[in-house]
Amino acid sequence: MLQVCLNGVRSRGEDRHVPVSPAELAAEAIRAVEAGAEDVHLHPRGADGRDSLETGAVGEAVGAVRAAVPEGVRVGVTTGAWAAPEPEERVGLIRSWTVLPDHASVNWHEEGAEAVADALLERGIGVEAGVWSGTDGARRFRTWPSAHRVLRVLAEVTDTDPTTATATATALLRKLGDDLPAPLLLHGEDGGAWPVLRAAAALGLATRIGLEDTLTLPDGSPATDNAHLVRAAREILTEHRIRRP
Repeated sequence: MLQVCLNGVRSRGEDRHVPVSPAELAAEAIRAVEAGAEDVHLHPRGADGRDSLETGAVGEAVGAVRAAVPEGVRVGVTTGAWAAPEPEERVGLIRSWTVLPDHASVNWHEEGAEAVADALLERGIGVEAGVWSGTDGARRFRTWPSAHRVLRVLAEVTDTDPTTATATATALLRKLGDDLPAPLLLHGEDGGAWPVLRAAAALGLATRIGLEDTLTLPDGSPATDNAHLVRAAREILTEHRIRRP
């Protein structure tokens, strides 16, 4: 499975192609799906352009993207603490949502991750358990009583050095263990994005790509949009699928 991550916390100052408004997110999503993405992850933005978990921001973003992509393509959002620092605030906002995403990512090293995930499950929203390299997220996730109820585990490699990111990914997978209760999605970011995506392809794991993770193609040239990145990722995934016995 290839997920597209449309924007993340990136600003227009970093890249003019980063989608911010619901209409821009919808347009990027449909192009990415046409290019081969099978799932969508996005960060709703408030009026100030920053990540927001407010009911209106989430509803408008999810609603616009869901209306644009074909039926069956799941749409998910972040619950990152930078959007609402206090766990109680994040839980309250989730309970206020009127348009529900199909899934939402929870960063397991953040304070209150368990309560945020419980709130999502209570509302019937799939949980993507984000376990970052260099954190105690793997330990915390594995000791959570409802770990078996998550949609998937996101193994997120934060090492941006292309020469070491693959080794960091291997170490993270080892820490997560072989008996995870849910499917695994492996991905990297910035300089580590493409090396880790290749590692995921070689292992036959789900992965993701998009302007949240990297602004450049495998050859280092700038990507023009999310679809550009998805097409490049699809080529890599296809190559590894052909090689795999």
